[in-house]
Amino acid sequence: MVERVERLRRVARGWDEAAAGYEQYFVPRFRPWVELAVAAVEEVPEGPILVPCCGTFPELELLLERFPDRELVGIDLSAGMVRLARDRAAGLDQVTVVEGDASELDPRWAGACSAVVSVFGLQQLPEPEQAIGSWYRALRPGGRLSVVYWPSVTEDAGPFRLIDELVDPGPADPDPDVAAALRQLGASVERDEQATFPMTHPDAAAFFEAFTRFGPLRATANVRGEAFVDELRRRFLDRAPAGEWTHHPRAQVITATHSGR
Repeated sequence: MVERVERLRRVARGWDEAAAGYEQYFVPRFRPWVELAVAAVEEVPEGPILVPCCGTFPELELLLERFPDRELVGIDLSAGMVRLARDRAAGLDQVTVVEGDASELDPRWAGACSAVVSVFGLQQLPEPEQAIGSWYRALRPGGRLSVVYWPSVTEDAGPFRLIDELVDPGPADPDPDVAAALRQLGASVERDEQATFPMTHPDAAAFFEAFTRFGPLRATANVRGEAFVDELRRRFLDRAPAGEWTHHPRAQVITATHSGR
């Protein structure tokens, strides 16, 4: 329990510091996966829509287009992300952004929600299969779950792969079987596959700066220090190509419907 709390604390601190840069650099590049996740939410019953691990809430505008009168609730552990999400939702009475642990939802949401949408948050949680169970239990019968997350291996070649090889050269940890966890709960799983879109960076140095300062490596960089970052930068740039860099990372896509069981 102590280890879990400490991990969440480190993650929250890293994203607090990275929030503004993440919004500027990564949110536009992640847009295709956000569109994919929101597009899967259709023909849902009445009720609020939850967005756990909402970050700066890039799903908001797309959800408002589809559900202009629906209550929308974003949840994120990072105070820095929540501030930006609240800025995005300013003036929208039907939108609430909550600072909190999205891995175990408040019991008040159980069986109350029409949909749960989450993009690139699940892989950061200590126990993703338990989290997905909590999100599924928030749905009412006929409610839709649409989750996109990064698997342990996102590409065969590219900057994500190179960073992984340099930081942790051993074999990747096995991915959680999210679809199996949902089926055990009685969910009707419609989609369990990977989706890839091109992502372009000005050059390797720009990517490295963004990934270590504004991305998922920020928490690790905080713990391991500047000497670690400097050495990692040197090794990364030694192996990276020159000039603009386009790659095609793969994200896991899960969509499911609450069966009523």
